Amino acid sequence: MSRPPGGEFPDPPSGAHTHIIRRAPTGPVPVQHDPATTAIPRPPASTAAAPPGGTTAVAACVMAMLSGWATSVVATDLISGWWDTDRLFCAAVGFLAFVFAASTICGVVMLLQRRQVGRYLIAVGAVVALLALCGVFIAGAKLPWFIYVIPALPVGSAVLALLPSTRRWAAAD
Repeated sequence: MSRPPGGEFPDPPSGAHTHIIRRAPTGPVPVQHDPATTAIPRPPASTAAAPPGGTTAVAACVMAMLSGWATSVVATDLISGWWDTDRLFCAAVGFLAFVFAASTICGVVMLLQRRQVGRYLIAVGAVVALLALCGVFIAGAKLPWFIYVIPALPVGSAVLALLPSTRRWAAAD
């Protein structure tokens, strides 16, 4: 707005809106009477979903740790028994045991931190454990009866890790 020739602005006519912001309130704060725009409706408590439990995730971790212990004992026994006759076979079983241990340990830690990739690492570790145990069976070693039950541990850990309830627990924060 430019200045008038006299240098002062004329007074606005009475009742005219001047577009000046008031710095202090001059009256009561207006109350809004439309409640539909002031609050977001919340769902009733009966329909709210409970947070998923971690039972299957913890069971998968425990099963993976037991599987790791049993598979490592069998692999160590196999390596110590066959070292004099077939070192390449022992190196292969040792490598599989290392890969199994690394993926299982990382998978257990990551799953307990609620990371989805931990589920898959446990499953990969279970597959590698089954490969190592197949090597034991293919080698034709004389084994006690309970060694034939050990493959149930990696299978159980993989199944528990891949269940939908474990996925939901890992995804919930």
